[in-house]
Amino acid sequence: MKRSTDRILTTHTGSLPRPADLLEMIRANVAGDTVDPAAFAARVKSAVRETVEKQVEAGIDVVSDGEMGKPSFATYINDRLAGLGGVNPAPRPHKDLFAYPGWATTVPPAVMVRRFCQGEVAYQNQEALQADIENLNGAIASTGAAEGFMPCASLGIIADVVVNQHYPSERAYLYALADAMKVEYRAVADAGLVIQIDAPDAAMGRHLQFRDEPLEVFRRETAQRVEALNHALAGIPEEQIRYHICWGNYEGPHSFDVPLADVVDLLLAVNAGAYSVEAANPRHAHEWRVWEDVKLPEGKVLIPGVIDSTTNFIEHPEVVADRIEQFARIVGKENVVAGTDCGFGTSAGRSAVHPELVWPKLAALTEGAKLASQRLWG
Repeated sequence: MKRSTDRILTTHTGSLPRPADLLEMIRANVAGDTVDPAAFAARVKSAVRETVEKQVEAGIDVVSDGEMGKPSFATYINDRLAGLGGVNPAPRPHKDLFAYPGWATTVPPAVMVRRFCQGEVAYQNQEALQADIENLNGAIASTGAAEGFMPCASLGIIADVVVNQHYPSERAYLYALADAMKVEYRAVADAGLVIQIDAPDAAMGRHLQFRDEPLEVFRRETAQRVEALNHALAGIPEEQIRYHICWGNYEGPHSFDVPLADVVDLLLAVNAGAYSVEAANPRHAHEWRVWEDVKLPEGKVLIPGVIDSTTNFIEHPEVVADRIEQFARIVGKENVVAGTDCGFGTSAGRSAVHPELVWPKLAALTEGAKLASQRLWG
């Protein structure tokens, strides 16, 4: 994992807008319509190359494949895990939707096909995983990008999205998922890429899955998920792992979000080399102060979001620089990599930010990092 040794490096959170023609193919796949597998694979490969090129042009140092071939950051596992079946029609409402019913009528429904766990889970379809890895490594080689990372679903978000109907307990389910998903995690690491564990459940879960439970219950369940995740990551060097939490990538009230201070110890309990945390949106921009009281462990990297992924405002580079410098003063400039709050294409075709504006926002990120670097290094 590259570090900010002589300037502030830049990255983002993984998902990016899919091209319109690829988006049509993804939607057809999800709907069960016939899509030529060879044509789909070829378009995903070319789209990965295109999106990596755009990231490099925008000045991003640590790039991803944009999750080009995936229907969402989590439900891609429908095709990767054996033991899943059926379709879960139950909604997944978060607490904001109950508290603000007028606003709730303006929120479009999530496009997400959710399965049930109905049998023993095991990793399958490794061909698709290898294709993702080869597509990203090939694009990195052809563009000269500094480093690549690949987002992978956390055990907790899988357990949230794919309701267990098979295992006798949540713990048994989590460890079965750990043994299955370690195949993906290790394959990504073995290919020389950085793994990003996407874990919105570790923050958003407080006002979603555990919205009616006391904080202690949420913390206990999250700690169990962290324990199982560390089991899945065992043997992978920490410097090849980054861990991302968020409070839900939507523009909304967020008035029930759990404070970072209430979960930061669980965040740091994950055996990762870097931690990616929202820090730009109006609900969490003040939480840089948490790091004044909580010491970032020696050798770790903090990836604060300095660009909001839910607004069409293009941040001014000076604002970005100020945000970066706040963190650099507390945790050390060499321990900061500038990032975004969340992805820009968390679910295919559903984004709060217009695709046209994603790239100037990323360019503002890199310009802000340059300004901050000039001030921090002189």
